[in-house]
Amino acid sequence: MTTIWILSANSSRAALFSTDSPTAPLTQLAEFDNPDARAKSSDLGADRPGRTYDRQGAGRHAMEFELDPQKREQMRFAKTLADTLEKGRVENAYERLVLVASPTFLGMLRDELAAPLQSMVSLEVDKDYCALRPEELRARLPERL
Repeated sequence: MTTIWILSANSSRAALFSTDSPTAPLTQLAEFDNPDARAKSSDLGADRPGRTYDRQGAGRHAMEFELDPQKREQMRFAKTLADTLEKGRVENAYERLVLVASPTFLGMLRDELAAPLQSMVSLEVDKDYCALRPEELRARLPERL
């Protein structure tokens, strides 16, 4: 019997499911919420960028953020999810992993996966299915995972 974990995620929420066979229904294991990804940058403690003088002349201009606070929160959430998946891998809780995520967030998630964890990914779906119930999500995935 092969245990498969399915992570359905976007930048603001995620759900982790498990199934014991490639054709079985999904069982929800955990739910994750990242409300900061939905917040405005100003709500995340980011004021307007500071101003600076040009090196030559008397002109002033706004400085740019090194990293948008909202994007930083999304990257933090991707790291949290990757850590959860890594913990499951170390504990041998599953043999295969399926990632279902919005395209942009899937890229962030891939960046956070260590090589041993990446090797367990058997399928990637670049769609945002977070709003679906488990049976609806299962219907949108291939018949055999």
